Amino acid sequence: MSLLESIAVVINLLGVWLTARRTRWCWPVGIVAVALYAWLFYQWKLYSDMLLQGVYVLTQLYGWWHWQPGTVADTRIRPLPMPSAECWLSLGIGTAFAAALGAYMHHRTDAVLPWLDAALASFSLVASVWAARKRIANWVLWIVLDCAYVGVFISKGLYPTAVLYAGFVALAVYGWRSWKTQQNQNPAVAR
Repeated sequence: MSLLESIAVVINLLGVWLTARRTRWCWPVGIVAVALYAWLFYQWKLYSDMLLQGVYVLTQLYGWWHWQPGTVADTRIRPLPMPSAECWLSLGIGTAFAAALGAYMHHRTDAVLPWLDAALASFSLVASVWAARKRIANWVLWIVLDCAYVGVFISKGLYPTAVLYAGFVALAVYGWRSWKTQQNQNPAVAR
């Protein structure tokens, strides 16, 4: 494990924990985390995930803006239910993007696991947008994705990052429970 990977692991855990706690400071911490992992994914030839980190910066900025004071009662967001149409549309877009990105990575790069990496990257983007839009369903998608990522990182011998993503699974379960409790206490209408 490199020093950079160790730092990235700690910052990522902090960012996801802050998200689960529903504080908007998760977003600037997330920007630092994705910058570190962009470099690491490049080194590991997981190019779809490297590109995803660049897109994550945009979703991090959107989330920071969307969770700004004035849109919530205090510094914590109010989780929202997922409209069915939004769910299916975003999953469809994720599938199409995964197919296109996977084909490109398979035919044009030396990426390892081009199809799986593209699918995980694409649906991670969907989960990030759902989180920025305060959708509780983001946590369920993160649980599935992070479990798959654990396997990818173990297969690449990237054990510290595999442990990080196993931790993400636990944090996603915590986040889902926390957001669900908050939603049950203060139901919100999807928007």
